[in-house]
Amino acid sequence: MAGSTFGQAFRLTTFGESHGPAIGGVLDGCPAGLRLDLDAVQQELNRRRPGSTPLGTARSEADRVEWLGGIIDGTTLGTPIGFLIRNSDARSNDYDALKDVYRPGHADFTWEGKYGLRDHRGGGRSSARTTAACVVGGAIARQLIAGAGVNVVAYVSQVGEERLAAESPALRFDALWSDPVRCPDPATSARMAALIEKARSEGDSIGGVVSCRVTGMPVGLGEPVFDKLDADLAKAMMSINATKGFQIGAGFGAAGMRGSAHNQISQGGLAGGISDGSELCFEVAFKPPATIARPQQATNREGEIITLEANGRHDPCVVPRAVPIVESMACLVLADHMLRQRMARL
Repeated sequence: MAGSTFGQAFRLTTFGESHGPAIGGVLDGCPAGLRLDLDAVQQELNRRRPGSTPLGTARSEADRVEWLGGIIDGTTLGTPIGFLIRNSDARSNDYDALKDVYRPGHADFTWEGKYGLRDHRGGGRSSARTTAACVVGGAIARQLIAGAGVNVVAYVSQVGEERLAAESPALRFDALWSDPVRCPDPATSARMAALIEKARSEGDSIGGVVSCRVTGMPVGLGEPVFDKLDADLAKAMMSINATKGFQIGAGFGAAGMRGSAHNQISQGGLAGGISDGSELCFEVAFKPPATIARPQQATNREGEIITLEANGRHDPCVVPRAVPIVESMACLVLADHMLRQRMARL
């Protein structure tokens, strides 16, 4: 299917549906001789998997990655790396009543309008379940760029109206993955968790923001004119389910500034779409999940307005589980541009 491959020199193609037998991917363009820590790849997948945080969905998947090719004794062969993640806790009958219903806020209507049919079981290919394959590809990309000293860290900086205060040395990035919200400030995290639980108890959902920092950036990553580094990062982040906004540096705040002020602050780690060697900083906004437990108006195939009360297992807020996805997509972009940079000059 068109649109299932990401990257140019470092390319990830993903496949599978939310309630099919498995999802997976093929990673092409990874250089031979990269010694991989496969346990670290699995650990990153564990951070995204359903059931990884008590604030998420009740669906529980083992998400054990199976390697199909491209690796021998933990070292890349330079050939396509194939992998598989089996779906073991799908409950397709939860979606039987939705065969002829277009859920509000979902891709049901548009997907069927494009292809003439759709997989109603959890959204099929449009489900965030497919991002597990992106995390595997991104985990390999992380190990590639780590060899150049590049480090990528994402975290939750906002849930609803609760936003992480200005950066301070008190932030606990070392305890990020033991925190259920994936916020580096324990006090702010507790308030965010309360908002998520409140939304869940009311049969509702809530949105948020994931921030990302990239350190150790080399100068020169980015390809003018249409493949600027920030343009490719924006595409990567906006390809993640439920994303509604991307900003780098001052972002939309720059619209209210004067040049004399804006020129004196960080441009987010790049200029002219090319990395300047400083810390790369960006934010990704996520909408509230569309599936909620309270009654909503929906439309069926006959064009009738009906009342829908959704069943099934869903996240009341996606941002805690989106953190490793943001990191993975950033790593994929950076690995792709690092390999492309090697061809930019003698």
